[in-house]
Amino acid sequence: MSTAYVVVTVIAAAMAAVSAGTFIFHAPAIVRSVTAYGVPEAWLPWLGAAKAAGAVGLLVGLAVPAIGVLAGVGLVLYFAGAVVTVVRARSYAHVPMPLLYAAPVIASLVLRANA
Repeated sequence: MSTAYVVVTVIAAAMAAVSAGTFIFHAPAIVRSVTAYGVPEAWLPWLGAAKAAGAVGLLVGLAVPAIGVLAGVGLVLYFAGAVVTVVRARSYAHVPMPLLYAAPVIASLVLRANA
């Protein structure tokens, strides 16, 4: 296991965890954005829980690689769904945000595959 893999994975997990917290605790800016995309506010805790589970899974993956890979794939699919949601809402300026969160997860998966 390389140092780069560990660092990138911890960063990816931290970013997913912070993002999860904004959903779970209904940060006003998030509520405004997500409801503007057509996502019901009642979904926020569930979406936050999915991100939190992904963050935990990435960290557990440092010890149990299969869990980390599954968590990473799950987060990539989550953020891909976020991109689709933003595009469907025609909020094109917001497309980079889910990509920003997906980038370290993808980097973690690539580093894991090359380890």
